[in-house]
Amino acid sequence: MKVLIANRRARFEYEILERLVAGIALTGSEVKSVREGRVNLQDGFVLFEGGEAFLVNVHIAPYHHAGYANHEPLRRRKLLLHRREAHRLAGKVAEKGLTVLPLAIGVAGNWIKVELALGRGKKLHDKRETLKRRTLDREAEAAVKERR
Repeated sequence: MKVLIANRRARFEYEILERLVAGIALTGSEVKSVREGRVNLQDGFVLFEGGEAFLVNVHIAPYHHAGYANHEPLRRRKLLLHRREAHRLAGKVAEKGLTVLPLAIGVAGNWIKVELALGRGKKLHDKRETLKRRTLDREAEAAVKERR
């Protein structure tokens, strides 16, 4: 899958436990807007209703050439998952306090796909540790580069 938009904030805010790829039901103007990269995934999450999964709070900007037949930017979008996958994820979200969130949107062939992650929210000390580890890695890489 060629990634068009990535949700970098999700990797910092959540501990990623599991990943999966799902299709997404979009209108024509939404597809064109996604291909231009005009999507905001930061507040997005997956909601389960009636055995189906929906992507909520993902802003896809209106396509500027669509005219009067444009789409609503914040509408719910159905995720194309197998029924068994949707039930399994809904069960995990309900019982363990986990959440399903979008990590990336990309193109696989001619299809727009969403990379989803089952995640648990990080506490403040976990975020500090992530920042510390990132800083140490950056310093070590700089030291290796300097030695060369």
